[in-house]
Amino acid sequence: MEINAAGFTIEERRLIEENISGSVAAKERPGFIKLIDRMEAGDVLVVSKLDRLGRKAMDVRATIEQLASSGVRVHCLALGGVDLTSPAGKMTMQVIAAVAEFERDLLIERTQSGIIRAKATGKQFGRPPVLNAEERAVVVERLDAGVNIAEIAREFKTTRQTIMRVDLKRTKS
Repeated sequence: MEINAAGFTIEERRLIEENISGSVAAKERPGFIKLIDRMEAGDVLVVSKLDRLGRKAMDVRATIEQLASSGVRVHCLALGGVDLTSPAGKMTMQVIAAVAEFERDLLIERTQSGIIRAKATGKQFGRPPVLNAEERAVVVERLDAGVNIAEIAREFKTTRQTIMRVDLKRTKS
């Protein structure tokens, strides 16, 4: 394990692994809340990467400050195991967190820009429809004639849900 290789020993009862995105602030993650409840003054929180504490520089800083005020040190393995509650660690963490947040914002901006360009050129998003317009018209005729949904689904070799979506769109119109 990465933590042991870095020279830290973690008691099994104090190990918390989470699979929630770092875009969710640490204070809003159930596993992190559980971890904080278990921590005591003098403990060391070891994270593999800074983004495990959050994606926004302000969230990361607030989390580390909260831990530091409780007497808990925070070490980040990706930054060479630096103590993020020390003056040098705080500076390092703030610079790296700010750059990471900037990169994330740029990525979002580029993605949104690409979506707008694609829509302007007529690009269709999402899964292609199972039934084309002609087939949907036939489904509507069959539904109006009283044929049951399961039978229509078998006829078009599709699912009942696909037919029900056609029926739902028809009733909303």
